Amino acid sequence: MTPSIHLSSQLAVDVLDARSLLSAFGVLGVATVLFAETGLLIGFFLPGDSLLFTAGLLATGSGRGGLRLPLGPLLIAAAVGALAGAQIGYLIGRKGGATLLARSRSRRIHEGARRAQVLLERYGYGKAVVLARFVPVVRTVLNPMAGALGVPLRTFTLWQVVGGLAWSLGLTLAGYALGSSVPNVDRYLLPLVALIVVVSLLPLAAELYRARRAANAQTTEVRG
Repeated sequence: MTPSIHLSSQLAVDVLDARSLLSAFGVLGVATVLFAETGLLIGFFLPGDSLLFTAGLLATGSGRGGLRLPLGPLLIAAAVGALAGAQIGYLIGRKGGATLLARSRSRRIHEGARRAQVLLERYGYGKAVVLARFVPVVRTVLNPMAGALGVPLRTFTLWQVVGGLAWSLGLTLAGYALGSSVPNVDRYLLPLVALIVVVSLLPLAAELYRARRAANAQTTEVRG
């Protein structure tokens, strides 16, 4: 492939499609996308969940077109992108996150900010930072929100590393495990990605359910 053709294929990439991103940029694309999604408000629309899962699947050589990503560098790229992005997002929030959020015209950003603040207030810093990793948009907004709201740096760093590694490595290895055990699994990629997104929301749903039960129980005791 000539340099001009290679460049044109990169410029034509669909940033909302995980396979297109991986075909154009490979492992470097994983680190870049995760950094943008978790560290920069403009990256809220990027497909972090599906990108990680698809990248793990392609590391087995199961993808069409002969694309195969090296698993070791892939895991490193995923971890570095996710952790560095969150840390930068937090630092941006400390410097001027409230102003950036106020200036944003995106309804999804503002809704994500509201949900992020609810997580921080309801579940405490550590649990909220970990849970947010598994919720699209919220994982973009919570990091600058944590900085803007004064979450201690050491606390944020500890829990964003825990959540970041669980999310980035967990989804990548899930794709790799499935691709290694099921022949031609890439034919079912779209429903699998949808399932992964639903499963990633389960921790948050479980916490919301527990919180609601606890609130109902407390209300019942007060009335009794």
